[in-house]
Amino acid sequence: MPEGSLTWRPLTSGDARASADLLNTIETVDKIGENYTEEDTLQELIDPYADLERASLAAFDGDVLVGYMKIRHKPVVAEVHRVFLDGGVHPGYRGRGVGATLVEAGVAAAKVVHARHHPARKLVVDVHKAEHIAGVAELVRSRGFAPVRYFQRMEHPLGDAIGAVPIPAGLAVEPWSARNDEDFRLVRNESYRDYWGAGPMPVDSWRNKITNQTFRPEVSFLLRDEATGAPAGMLVTMSWEADTAATGVRDAHFMLIGTLRGYRNRGVASALMGHALRAAAGQGYGRASLNVDSANPVGGFGIFDKAGFTPKLRYVRWALEV
Repeated sequence: MPEGSLTWRPLTSGDARASADLLNTIETVDKIGENYTEEDTLQELIDPYADLERASLAAFDGDVLVGYMKIRHKPVVAEVHRVFLDGGVHPGYRGRGVGATLVEAGVAAAKVVHARHHPARKLVVDVHKAEHIAGVAELVRSRGFAPVRYFQRMEHPLGDAIGAVPIPAGLAVEPWSARNDEDFRLVRNESYRDYWGAGPMPVDSWRNKITNQTFRPEVSFLLRDEATGAPAGMLVTMSWEADTAATGVRDAHFMLIGTLRGYRNRGVASALMGHALRAAAGQGYGRASLNVDSANPVGGFGIFDKAGFTPKLRYVRWALEV
């Protein structure tokens, strides 16, 4: 353990306020565009696939949370079980060994949850961080992690000049509703089969990660085949009130964009983005954003460039094969 009088224990759902305070303090230095309310951090702490008792660790200086790590395991895997190691350290406590302790504890915890859920599969521990954050690369490299993937945050300013994009012939657009929610989830799971590192989202994960307090149903759309009634593609938008309060900009973040294989190369994703951009602009959003894999198998940056998005921030996915 690093020197000092820190108290170490697992995270609990009661740490939501302290977690939000820590993450917002981290944002003032790292500037990755992520701000949190207590409700936002609580949603992460009650994730059904985050085993806080067995796979989290928090460092406190008195009542102040100064560092944490937590592991999220996958409910369903194929050959490889990729667990996600998330964490952060208060800027005033960096360089004291807190981060090293948390990473080492995270790898150990990943082995524990892996043994409980998918012991017959190969284990890989993933860390996802913005490329510019000082010290991250050195820390994770020293623990055996290697960069395996890059992602870009892309942004699109919104205003009055958002052009119309035609809906492909034979398809109709409809907004999210409780009635078609399961179609959205179906399209996500089927279309993301081709995406690196993605696995199916069970209903409990969908409700925790997608249709929570940050979900914006009025800017989330489904395209449906008029002849068969089958869903063809979907776009899910989310927005964080804490980001708006911190920046003064309402951001419509296109969290999920997916097209079923049989409807690809027909302009489905472009139509969904165009429709969502116009809806967001009409509802007073000042910007749209999305994250894209550098090796996206269904279009990469081209479709987003064409829609008017430009790269703003790069992330690195670090991986450790255990």
